[in-house]
Amino acid sequence: MASNDDLFGGGAARKLPLAKAPAPARKAPEPVHGTPGEAGYTASSIEVLEGLEPVRRRPGMYIGGTDEAALHHLFAEVLDNSMDEAVAGHATWIEVVLEPDDWLTVTDNGRGIPIDPHPKFPKKSALEVIMTTLHAGGKFDSGAYQTSGGLHGVGVSVVNALSARLDVEVARGQQLYAQSFERGAPVTKLKEMGRVHNRRGTRLRFQPDPQIFGAGAHFKPARLFRMARSKAYLFGGVEIRWKCDPSLLKEDSSVLPEAVFRFPGGLRDYLASDIEGKDTVAESAFFGKVEKPGGHGSVEWAVSWLSDDDGFVHSYCNTIPTPDGGTHEAGLRIALLRALKDHAERIGQTKRVASVTTDDLMSGCAALISVFIREPEFQGQNKGRLMSSEATRVVDSVLRDAFDHWLAGSPTQAGKLLDFVVERCEERLRRKAEKDVARKTPGRKLRLPGKLADCSSNSPETTELFIVEGDSAGGSAKQARDRATQAILPLRGKILNVASATRDKLASNQQLNDLVQALGAGTGAQFRENDLRYGKIIVMTDADVDGAHIASLLITFFWRQMPKMIEGGRLYLAVPPLYKLTQGAKTAYARDDAHRAELMKAFFTGKGKVEVSRFKGLGEMLPAQLKETTMHPGKRTLLRVAVLPEDREATADSVERLMGNKPEARFAFIQERAKFATTEALDI
Repeated sequence: MASNDDLFGGGAARKLPLAKAPAPARKAPEPVHGTPGEAGYTASSIEVLEGLEPVRRRPGMYIGGTDEAALHHLFAEVLDNSMDEAVAGHATWIEVVLEPDDWLTVTDNGRGIPIDPHPKFPKKSALEVIMTTLHAGGKFDSGAYQTSGGLHGVGVSVVNALSARLDVEVARGQQLYAQSFERGAPVTKLKEMGRVHNRRGTRLRFQPDPQIFGAGAHFKPARLFRMARSKAYLFGGVEIRWKCDPSLLKEDSSVLPEAVFRFPGGLRDYLASDIEGKDTVAESAFFGKVEKPGGHGSVEWAVSWLSDDDGFVHSYCNTIPTPDGGTHEAGLRIALLRALKDHAERIGQTKRVASVTTDDLMSGCAALISVFIREPEFQGQNKGRLMSSEATRVVDSVLRDAFDHWLAGSPTQAGKLLDFVVERCEERLRRKAEKDVARKTPGRKLRLPGKLADCSSNSPETTELFIVEGDSAGGSAKQARDRATQAILPLRGKILNVASATRDKLASNQQLNDLVQALGAGTGAQFRENDLRYGKIIVMTDADVDGAHIASLLITFFWRQMPKMIEGGRLYLAVPPLYKLTQGAKTAYARDDAHRAELMKAFFTGKGKVEVSRFKGLGEMLPAQLKETTMHPGKRTLLRVAVLPEDREATADSVERLMGNKPEARFAFIQERAKFATTEALDI
């Protein structure tokens, strides 16, 4: 059996291979003349980027892009550093302050960034090295932090590189120090500001650079508010203080100008907040926390099952959100399924759970899982997915025993959960056998795909199904819809490209199966247009490149699997606005740049500045805005997808060429049309 040290990343150190003797110096080859263009390609052509210049030249390599998510990732990097101090036991509170003009300040009462000269760079303080050098930090040395979120050593230096201005104050040994930077470069020396009493830690105040993120990019108070609150849930030993200038909250009453977040219950409190008011299968949640002695690692979880609502799994590693899941989520699923099957075997119901899968168990499951491990491995700098293989083993070993005890100690709740999961399994098998989904009847409530928010009307001619991009947009759409006639089905990310996928991949893809089941008319030769459960199928995605790609994948799916639906004129594309224009009490929405220019001339004729805000996605729109602009039948714009009979053959060729499994065909298409590409067309 593995020891605790092994489970949480300890163990003996590995021997390093011996260094080999350097090879003899080789004479540089003589230049070869005559190759076209070779004379101009010399050593001087090789560009070397130094310091933080690579970050400013290629920000996407470090924060994933320059969109709104990347902008808020700057806050995450700074907050994570303060959280690491709290988790290590050196800080008890963190303060977040949002001011006008996107000035954001994060303060903690931790140890403070070291300010003494760095041994490798004796002319610079450690603070300046950390702020101006990639891969410099205190998290490579396991003695400084047992567990931490930032292991790459690029977080705060990247924030510095992408900020128009950044000011740092450090209080150490009752002495205050300060230094300022602009676009990554120091503009002042490290200064002693005098003695301070009852103060220690780091204060970092920065303003994102509009040259990087654009003049229209701004921090969203609601997003920062949620990020700060979630951190407090993830570590019950810290108090996070939130302050926001009231002038920034005019359009969002859900965010308080001041708040204090402290949740001793941790994930248990977090889950209770998320599922408040929803019906659950079991009366109490399954929750707990297991720590390794000495604070070298831990696993914390809170799990419940919702009777009639969509489930979710939110996972974290060292307080870092991992929206794309990873090995810790895999461990959670494995542990829950194995423990449930072991419990069924103990009570003599092995046959009932023989066909149960993790999908059956996780359907309707609301779960939060947080792990602290040493030196975690993430996919990409944005840390969206945990890749550390030991996390699966850690979570599985901890949760399986704990869930087994919970089931044994609560036989009534365990029985309800077992019945619930077996019912889900039987419904899945029945749908697979029937390859159809019947509409709900008064005497029988049939479970439809988990994420589908169905409408109450049974008339296909008056009902609509909105296929939306992601759970965030799905949540806004559910609030904005007409519950009587409009159904919402969120899809997570980009669906399978059916034009290049095998039959087995098609059959095993859960998202496409959910879509087919929601429509209720079968696919291919078994498609029955008269059985469609909705009169209109509306694809509603963000007004950006990713949204267009998702729409293209969905249209390809319907073209290949349900062409008669397109022929019947039932497939539509929603046209969400790209801009909101406001002048005093006047408000209008523009589809694109041309429409915006038209409205500026024709609609906003009075005096006063016209405020222009750009929507980053459907999930960022308020439900009332989404309803008014994109979903209300009397106000929205829909594009019907249609193929003329004479164009069927050409359409089929285009779909195969652009979406099929021959990349050379797409490459040829791009080459043929490269001359039509313009800078304006790419500026989205």
